Amino acid sequence: MAACLLPALLEACVVVGASVDKLQEIYQDIVSDETSEPRLLDPEVLHVVAAPFVTRTQPETLKRRVKRRRPFLRKKQDRLSSAAEASSQGGGVQEERDGDENSSTLKDMDLVALPQFCFPGGGLQVTSEQKREQFHFLVFTDIFGNKTYGVVLQYDRPVLDGASSHQNGTGTSKIPNLFSPYCVCILSKHPYFSALKDCLSCLLIELRSCRLSDVKEKVKDFAAKLSLVPIPPPGHLHLMFSLSPLTITLPSRLDNNQPVIDLDLHLPFLCFRPQTLLQVLSCLLQEQQLVFFSSDFSKLTLISESLLIFLKPLCWQHPYVPVLARGMLDFVMAPTAFLMGCHLSHFDEVAAETSDLILVNLDDGSVRSSSSDTVDLPDIPPVAADCFTQGCQSLQMHFDLDQCCRGSGTDINEQRDQRRAWQRRLNDDIQRLALELIVNLFRDVIYHLNYEHRVFHSEEFLKTRQPTEKPFYKKVLETQIFHSFLKDRLNKKADPFTRMELHTRSETQKKKMTLEIPRRPTMQEIQARRASSVTENRLSRRLGTSLPNLQEDLTIGCRKNSILTRTGMSDTAPKSAAKLVKVFGLPDFPASLSLHSVQSYYGELLHQLGKAITSVQNEDSALLARFYYLRGFINMLCSRRLDALSDFQNLYKTDTAILPAQLVPWLVASLHRDEQQQAQKRPDLRRLLVKVKMDNEKPLIQTNDHVRKFELPRHHLHEDAFVRCVQECGIVKDVATMRRLFEALTDGQIKQVDPELFRVFYTFWKEMEAEARDVHLPSEVIEHLDSSECVYKVSARVKTSHGVGKLAMTQKRLFLLTDGPPSFLEITKFRDIQEVKVTSAPFLIRIPSLRIHTCSRPEVFEANLKTETELWNLVIKEMWAGRKIADQHKDPQYMTQALTNVLLMDAVMGCLQTQRSISAAAKLAYFDQLKHEVPMMVPRITAETLKHKINPSVDLAEPQTVHVLLYTPGQLTCKDSQWEMNPKLWVALSGGRIVVFDAASWSLLQDCIQVGESQVTCMMGVVHNQVWIGSQDSVIYIFDTNTMTCNKQLTEHRSEVTALSVDTKHEHNSQYAYSCSSDGTILQWNSSGLTVKRQFLLTCDRLSSVQVHDGVLWCCCTGCIVELKKSGTPQRRIALPEDLQSMSNSFSCFIVIPERGQLWTGCADSADLFLWHINNHKHPFKRISLPGISGITCMIQVKNQIWVGCRGRHGVGGQCDGQLRSQVLVVDLDSFTVTKELQAHSDSIQTLCSAEDRYVLSGSARQDGRIAIWRVE
Repeated sequence: MAACLLPALLEACVVVGASVDKLQEIYQDIVSDETSEPRLLDPEVLHVVAAPFVTRTQPETLKRRVKRRRPFLRKKQDRLSSAAEASSQGGGVQEERDGDENSSTLKDMDLVALPQFCFPGGGLQVTSEQKREQFHFLVFTDIFGNKTYGVVLQYDRPVLDGASSHQNGTGTSKIPNLFSPYCVCILSKHPYFSALKDCLSCLLIELRSCRLSDVKEKVKDFAAKLSLVPIPPPGHLHLMFSLSPLTITLPSRLDNNQPVIDLDLHLPFLCFRPQTLLQVLSCLLQEQQLVFFSSDFSKLTLISESLLIFLKPLCWQHPYVPVLARGMLDFVMAPTAFLMGCHLSHFDEVAAETSDLILVNLDDGSVRSSSSDTVDLPDIPPVAADCFTQGCQSLQMHFDLDQCCRGSGTDINEQRDQRRAWQRRLNDDIQRLALELIVNLFRDVIYHLNYEHRVFHSEEFLKTRQPTEKPFYKKVLETQIFHSFLKDRLNKKADPFTRMELHTRSETQKKKMTLEIPRRPTMQEIQARRASSVTENRLSRRLGTSLPNLQEDLTIGCRKNSILTRTGMSDTAPKSAAKLVKVFGLPDFPASLSLHSVQSYYGELLHQLGKAITSVQNEDSALLARFYYLRGFINMLCSRRLDALSDFQNLYKTDTAILPAQLVPWLVASLHRDEQQQAQKRPDLRRLLVKVKMDNEKPLIQTNDHVRKFELPRHHLHEDAFVRCVQECGIVKDVATMRRLFEALTDGQIKQVDPELFRVFYTFWKEMEAEARDVHLPSEVIEHLDSSECVYKVSARVKTSHGVGKLAMTQKRLFLLTDGPPSFLEITKFRDIQEVKVTSAPFLIRIPSLRIHTCSRPEVFEANLKTETELWNLVIKEMWAGRKIADQHKDPQYMTQALTNVLLMDAVMGCLQTQRSISAAAKLAYFDQLKHEVPMMVPRITAETLKHKINPSVDLAEPQTVHVLLYTPGQLTCKDSQWEMNPKLWVALSGGRIVVFDAASWSLLQDCIQVGESQVTCMMGVVHNQVWIGSQDSVIYIFDTNTMTCNKQLTEHRSEVTALSVDTKHEHNSQYAYSCSSDGTILQWNSSGLTVKRQFLLTCDRLSSVQVHDGVLWCCCTGCIVELKKSGTPQRRIALPEDLQSMSNSFSCFIVIPERGQLWTGCADSADLFLWHINNHKHPFKRISLPGISGITCMIQVKNQIWVGCRGRHGVGGQCDGQLRSQVLVVDLDSFTVTKELQAHSDSIQTLCSAEDRYVLSGSARQDGRIAIWRVE
């Protein structure tokens, strides 16, 4: 197994040509004048050479490399026997046999079809003129989708080496030189087209000067050298080696989600105009049957590979044969989609095969179908296409222009380096441009995914597209390539698509990610749509649901009917300068491939890697990780298993992204008994062995990668089934709201929802959404509304106290659309309402009307809404209550919830249409009921101190506990403009889930960062742009705040990591961080080198936290606070007060204030704060009673205050009833009194953090699940 995982450049090297017997036969015919024209011969495999090339006493690991299976094609038994027979007769395959292992290698390879691919023109021909060498490229795909790449060199050599005459018995007759073509094909698992072409160019020099009988040895020596070349790990480390006369570079792929790029990606731009290139990409996205044509076989593969790279992260799922031999043209009759290529001379023949083919001529840049001169397929949507076309104009695709200012080079390798650097920059720009195209096409897909139930709402997605775009998307959404893309989105794969989509979100889009409901067109979108198309001038009677944009944003999106704008080259996409590439040179190849020479080569390579590791030890951890990876790989080849494991173990601290996850367990399992004993004596390896053992013992979890489409239910739905069905269809996410909806639909009936009723409700809901998209408001009306407002409901034409018109509602206000010339009359904003009631209008006898009293105008507004009166009464009251609560609690989520309730009321009324409709809809008026049942007035001090509230669980079905909060400051100026330097708020939820907010705007930056699978217990910002995250799984995860990636881990702890600390008040100590675990272990870290400087073990029941002040460690244990000396020995223990010891109480938190000589402590089940004087041991502690609480959960010091997070006196359980059960108390350090009692959470406070002493943030348990942001005076 390990051999399959070891990355090496060479798979095999194959020589193809005509057999000696056939060449001699042709030669005799020509000499005997039996033929005047050379004949066409069938090519055969002459030699096959494969690694390794050492003696039989080779190391065990090297032997195993031979047993690698090369499944690019399979060989049947009859072919094996015939090949063996041909070999025994002196013709056919001449296998390089080196024991039984090498023979088994050849048996796993099907070489029968390879000659046709090496000579795709239809055989080889002996000629009297020597042709120039040619290269072309091959790609083979097995049934599992694994690819093998081939680079083919075709060159001519004389039929008879050194012979120019022939003695025929009667005299000497002059015979012209005859030349026969030969092919050398390198097979590799990696697409190093340019590098392997350079290698073959070097080999060609030797082949031209050697005799035919020496070709086998030359090729074997050449292949043996390449077999020693490892593959660089993902990242920015390239490998370089020398093959006289060239220096060859192997580029690495950027990360595990991107392929190796070793070809010129600008070639398609030289073949096609941008519009034609988009047409070809559109055909690929729609999975058509494409055939590429060219008079140059090398173009076929290079262009095909480039186009498939442009589609990333979408992956071609169908047959792919970029070069078809003459005898394989019937492949184009395949019934499925495919991508194939053949010679231009077969154009008419292929076009006549079937009428469904897309024929692409690479030579003249034309695209047509086999039945007409045009292609009848939908084009790529114009907005994305225009962005791509504009980006093409900025590409610098001419190397000569880049070199105008440079002098003439005299060193060929220097010129090649310059060309590679230019090509690398151009490739980066092209990849970015292609990725922008894909992001522009599919970025809105993520807003129609239900991650929990793995549902894609394709119909809803299509409804958001423009009419001209729908044909394209309808075809693409049914393809396998898109289905695979959906799987990656549902799995929340962190690939380049995800990163670009995230980095190019506007501030409005980020804020909308914190809201819960799919939204409707805002005023700015209506204006943008109107500017591009003429909409029917009508008003919808009923407008559907949407989550409003509660923040104003004047930016007009480029997508006319999309909630997200397009990405452009000038946008905020990560378009920074390419990261500097580091090139590591391999040693010179040994002269011979004996065991001793190979060992010496690997020894020299290990020595060079050791020097490289030492040189970058404390400078570049990413580069250091690549060197560790390479050294581990080489150590493994040399059977130095322990050293290899040690190198791989170091990847945890440098970059876990490149950790060979499959190779390490195999390597551990292969350790001999003496090696296992040695590993147990080395702490780093002992930890690795324990981790591998624990991972092996974990049950194998089957990954769910299916994608479902929502289907209406066919059976009666009980409450739980109803909740699940509503979640799947994406109407609402909040479980409590779904249960109220269930009660509304089953009002007065058996507690189950009929499938027909659900169908009617779902249909009515979707009709509301469709009507909302068709809304048309006069320009005079739009001018009076905010750009972020959405119209949610419009009445029928009614009579009001201000004339006849239609009553309309947005998330902010009510207004009247009067008859006659369109005019706007604002009735009231919801926050200005004083009273809403149903009464009889004075101008209408005994007909109920709706009366609205408002503080913004003295007169009362009345409207005769006829049968809609009761519904509008419920709607306005709910919106009024939601706005009032949202304003009081500084939480816009209450208003969005009220909007959801209102729209559900409308849908319930529409689907029931019975006398009980109003009573059923009233069950959804949650906030109006809450206003009457529970006093919702927020205390004055709380209202003055509270700045804002945010919901980190907005995209989840139920709130989650906010376990830990961390604020990391930003920078106003930054030399490296590629990184976003705003301050950030890190929020740890349950199950290792992290969400990140922009602390400048409180908008969502990262909605799902998974850190392990266990609960996060602590977080800390460290120097060098790091965030350390401690977990219950005993690992400290290190997050890079620049790249927002978590690729480092500290695994030294053996139990739950409970706390992290750093001495921020002393710069000389700030580089040292401390961590502790529940078993009493305390580690001191060098934060730059990630090495353990000191280790202590504190004897206690449970060590819950640690703080460091002036180099002194303070530790919080279950029943005491311990002060440690610098040596790690306990200096003092402060025990619980005696009255608490008998109650099984424990310390929950503490604060040390050295400048005041104070230690503040709190207990989980006590309502008292305790103040200890650390400079005077005899001074008794002070007890400070806190009002209205049952326990203290957390506290922090901010300026001259102690902020205390508490647990309320009331029990926790059941659904949230709006009561503010828990408090944040502010205690003055001078007076020892509570100066503020802040109430904003309905569950216990779990965590507190300070934002630069200007704000304090509090997070609560799951019943509330909110984060409150408080002003600090």
